Amino acid sequence: MGMTDRRAEIESYMKFVVDRQGSDLILKSGRRPIARIFGDMTDVTGTPVMHDELVRELVFSLLTDQQREQFLREYELDFAHEIPGLARFRVNLMFQRGTVTMVARVIPFTIKTAKELGLPPVCLEFCMRPRGLVLVTGPTGSGKTTTLAAMVHHINQNRPVHILTIEDPVEFVHTPIKALINQRELGRDTHSFANALREVLRQDPDVILVGEMRDLETISLAVTAAETGHLVLATLHTTDAVQTVDRLIDVFPPHQQAQIRMQISVNLVGIISQTLVKRAD
Repeated sequence: MGMTDRRAEIESYMKFVVDRQGSDLILKSGRRPIARIFGDMTDVTGTPVMHDELVRELVFSLLTDQQREQFLREYELDFAHEIPGLARFRVNLMFQRGTVTMVARVIPFTIKTAKELGLPPVCLEFCMRPRGLVLVTGPTGSGKTTTLAAMVHHINQNRPVHILTIEDPVEFVHTPIKALINQRELGRDTHSFANALREVLRQDPDVILVGEMRDLETISLAVTAAETGHLVLATLHTTDAVQTVDRLIDVFPPHQQAQIRMQISVNLVGIISQTLVKRAD
């Protein structure tokens, strides 16, 4: 079967997930394709048990030659895939026990508003601040990216500012309304969050979104950006506000902790900690 046929096949599995309001598609050797729907995992109906060669054919049909070489060299890859008229997907590839596994997270084309998400009014107040650091925290899969997208959308609707996002990969695509928006993707537009943040002051942004603060340098640069007059929105994998502040400080060596504690106290606007729960129905 050719690459075009394999691409159509894997996209049919993705459509299965979207049609059932699911969140993820998982492909791995030894299992049928798996859909996560409202938190529960179920087999995609009418599909065969996957073997490694088939999984590779399916996922490689989505990749450019450069992405394929990168994955085989680094054993991991994050990228975005779009099915026109259906949805975008944040895709992660990895090796496990020598075989390829794929997890594709559904990213809807339509960005939900803060009201649709049930966000408290204070979240929108954060969006109107001229400067400072706003953190959205929670475990993996809790909706941090969706919340940030709603906040950026609110800024876009209400403020004539320059928004610069740094993401891995770009998930929600924003169409300019009142704001000017540039969205940069790791691996395609920049090498790292830290590298992009080092250059950001030359790019005249008013609002900066950092997809994830993963290391000391990224955290330090993000706090400095907030300190120098920018509104910085970012995420952390922490479960509550206290743990978030502790995590930010503990990343730094002891001799730098007093200074970062002072910087956070001056520049931190707010922390939004969230957990995704199942629907009542």
